[in-house]
Amino acid sequence: MASFQPRVIKLTKSEGQTFGFFLRVEYEKEGHLIRNIEKGGPAEQAGLKDGDRVLRVNGTFVDDMEHSRVVELIKESGLCVTFHVLDEVSYDNAKISNISLSETELSKPSKPPMMNGVAASSLKPKLCFLVKTNDGFGFSLKSTKGYQGMFMTDVNPSGAAEKAGIKNNDRLIELNGENIESCTHDQIATKVKDSGNTVMFLLVDEETDRYYKNNKKLKLGASLATVKHLPHKPRITELTPGPDGYGYYLRTGKNQSGHFIKDIDPGSPAEKGGLKELDRLVAVNGEPVGSLEHEEVVEKIRLCGMKCTMMVMDEETHRMYIMGGVSPMQYWEEVKDSYSYAPAPVPAIPQQAEESASVPAIPVENPTPEAPLAIQEREDYKPKLCKLEKSPTGFGFHLNAIRGVPGQFFKEVVEGGPADRAGLKDDDVLIEVNGVNIENSNHNEVVEMIRNSGNNLEVLVAEKEAYDYFRAKQIPITTLLLGISMIEAAHDQPKPEESQEEEKEREDETCKRPDTPPSQAETRDRSCSSSSSSSSSEDEKF
Repeated sequence: MASFQPRVIKLTKSEGQTFGFFLRVEYEKEGHLIRNIEKGGPAEQAGLKDGDRVLRVNGTFVDDMEHSRVVELIKESGLCVTFHVLDEVSYDNAKISNISLSETELSKPSKPPMMNGVAASSLKPKLCFLVKTNDGFGFSLKSTKGYQGMFMTDVNPSGAAEKAGIKNNDRLIELNGENIESCTHDQIATKVKDSGNTVMFLLVDEETDRYYKNNKKLKLGASLATVKHLPHKPRITELTPGPDGYGYYLRTGKNQSGHFIKDIDPGSPAEKGGLKELDRLVAVNGEPVGSLEHEEVVEKIRLCGMKCTMMVMDEETHRMYIMGGVSPMQYWEEVKDSYSYAPAPVPAIPQQAEESASVPAIPVENPTPEAPLAIQEREDYKPKLCKLEKSPTGFGFHLNAIRGVPGQFFKEVVEGGPADRAGLKDDDVLIEVNGVNIENSNHNEVVEMIRNSGNNLEVLVAEKEAYDYFRAKQIPITTLLLGISMIEAAHDQPKPEESQEEEKEREDETCKRPDTPPSQAETRDRSCSSSSSSSSSEDEKF
C-alpha cells in the first residue's frame, strides 16, 4: 500500500565539499530528480536514492517551481539543507492519481488497488532482506525468453533466500532500493557482490506480477510492498503515564533528522513498555512524526491523554528500511488493526512546547492544550539576569521561537562564549531585553532589539522549569524576584574573553553559531549561509 509519505533528508557538508548528487530535470519526466549520487558522500549517507523527487527545500514547496530557482534555493542553504523527497514510484503514482503533493493528504495512505471490484490488498510486491551464510545467499538467477527481467531459481531449502521469503520464479524488481529490471545477469551479479553480506530485494510472485502488468497505471515499487518478511521490525507500545509521567526524554539527533528516546527512568512506564535508549520515534497514535518539528511531536504526545500508542525502531531496523527505500509506516498499515488508538485532537493554538520534552504526567482524562506541566513544588525558583558583552564572534547563542506561540528561548549556547560565561543555558526562556519585557513581542521584534543593543546586552531569563512554575502560579517574572544583591552581581560581571567561534547573521534569526546545522527542535526554516547564487543549469551538481 503506497503511503506517499515524503522522507525528510538533512544534508551537511564541509567547506569546499559537495553534497554528492546532481539535481536534474529530464525530458518526459516530471519533477526535480536526484541523480548520480556519489558513493560515500553526504547524500548517500543521508539516504537519498537515485530518482528521488525533491518536493521541499528547507520547508519551501518546490515541485511546481522553476528548476533554476530550486538550484538557487539549495545554493543559498550553504553548508546544510533539508529536503522532503519522494521516491520515484510513489511520485509517479501520486501524479497519476492526481494527489496534491503540497497538501496534508500526502501522509494519508492511498486506497489499495482493485481487482474485479475487490481490493487486491494481498497482491503486493514483497521486500526480502538476505543475510549471507557460509553457503552464500542460497539462490540463482535466470532469464526467461519473452519475459522482462530476472527470476529466482534454485532457491535452497532453509537457505538465506528461502528464510527471507523468496520463492522460485519470483521476479526481481529492485536491489537495495534501485530498480534493476533492465539490468543484465552480470550487472545484477556484480551489484549483489558489491552489497557485501546483506542485500535487500523487491520481488513479485507470478500472480502479483500478472496483476500489475494488467493494470498499466500502477508502477511497481517498494512503496507498494509488504514488509512482513523483513527480519527487523519497528516496535509498537501502548503507554499509560504514571505519577511522574512516561519516564523518558525526547531528543533530536545531532547532524541527523529524527526524534529519539533518551534517559529512560528505571521502572517507568517507558521502560516497562519496552522503550530502549536511542530508539527512533516513528509514529504517535498512528500518525508519522518523522517530518514534524520537535515541538509538534511533543504536543502530539501531550494530547494523547491517558494512553499513547508509539511506534519506535532501533538503528539497525532504521538502516534496513533505508536500504530498502521504504517507510516504516508500511509496517504500521499492516498491523494497526491489532491496536486500539485514537488520533490526537489538534488544538487551534499549540501550547508552549517543552524543548527537552520530558513527557509529563497528565492529571485528567481529557487534557486541554492549557493543561500545565506537572511541576515540582519549590520555593527557590528565581529568574537570572545575565549581562553579555559581544566578542568579535558575537554573543554565542541561537534564539528560537515557535510559530504562532508567544515566547523566545535560547538554544545551542556556545561553550565558552559570552552567553555561556554570563550564565545562559539551552532552553532558558527570554523575559526581558535591556529592561524591556518581550514576552508578548514577536520573534522579529526581539531579534531587532538584540541587534540594536550594540556590543552590550542585558537579558532577564528563566530556566524552563522555573518559567513553567511562575506561569502556573501566575507570578509575573521581573527583576524583583532576584533581590538587590543578585542584580548588582549581574552588573559587576567581568569583561568576557574573546571567543573563537565565527558569527554570521541570518535573515530571520540573530546571534547564531556558524557552520552548525539547524537543530530539528527549531521550528523556523533557515539556511546556514546568507550567500546566494543563481544558475540556469538544468543539471546542477551539489
